[in-house]
Amino acid sequence: MPENKKNIVLAADHNGVGLKSQVIGHLVEKGYNCIDLGPYDIEKKVDYVDYANQLAHIVESGSAQKGILICGTGVGMSIVANKHKNIRAALVHNIETSTKSREHNDSNVLCLGAWITPVDISIQIVDSWLNEPFGEGRHVKRIEKIVPHDKQKIVFTNGIFDMLHTGHIELLRFAKSLGGKLIVGINSDRATRMIKGDARPVNNENDRKAVLESVSFVDEVIVFDDAEPTALVREIMPNIVVKGGEWTAEEVRKRDKIPGGVEVKIFPLVPNYSTTSTLKKIKELKTWEKETNSRK
Repeated sequence: MPENKKNIVLAADHNGVGLKSQVIGHLVEKGYNCIDLGPYDIEKKVDYVDYANQLAHIVESGSAQKGILICGTGVGMSIVANKHKNIRAALVHNIETSTKSREHNDSNVLCLGAWITPVDISIQIVDSWLNEPFGEGRHVKRIEKIVPHDKQKIVFTNGIFDMLHTGHIELLRFAKSLGGKLIVGINSDRATRMIKGDARPVNNENDRKAVLESVSFVDEVIVFDDAEPTALVREIMPNIVVKGGEWTAEEVRKRDKIPGGVEVKIFPLVPNYSTTSTLKKIKELKTWEKETNSRK
């Protein structure tokens, strides 16, 4: 089964067969490819556990990005699906919960209760769930605390890292938590001047490299002589690239030409921390000291 954003895998127990059929009919009209795992006979009783496990395995493998499970209440399906390490199954009985489960929790399996929610509302829930994007931003680091991480994975992040502050440290700590080895790329002095102007960097590339290497959760530091890390990422081919900022993962992937097989995670900026603001404060302090001394 090829990976496709339009692939939706569905399953139910005997109590959810009718609603499943109506949901599939609705989704097919909207152009989705529906993979129906069954069951198909409303009279034959089945164990919801078997169908929830099968669907969760398919979504977990990446063959389909999203799945829909239906039983009498949705409770049993959600319990089983959430035992799979890469599944975030949301039990939803109303539209507000549906959208929030996507925006805040990046849920990838929707669990519906055929006894609890009328068909027309269930259809609206399905539409709202499929149409709501993950909010990223502040939610990313929370989701990553749920997900079990493979310590064999290589994580990469990059920047100038001219004057380390709390924002940098939190970014690096987050990046390290996603895998086993953290590689940090830093722009060379020449590249930094291209990006920031002739007044930067404040600290040369060797000093910046040495400071980063002293941080316990940084495993390797590489100086690269480009404004963007595109070539370095293709050389290292990490499992995950982490960027700090307000961009979306897809915007970063497009801008930095990151290969499709590499995950992109965005760590939101820590408020009130930036090298530019730090340098501004230092400049203001020097101006104040100079004015104070001139009045003595």
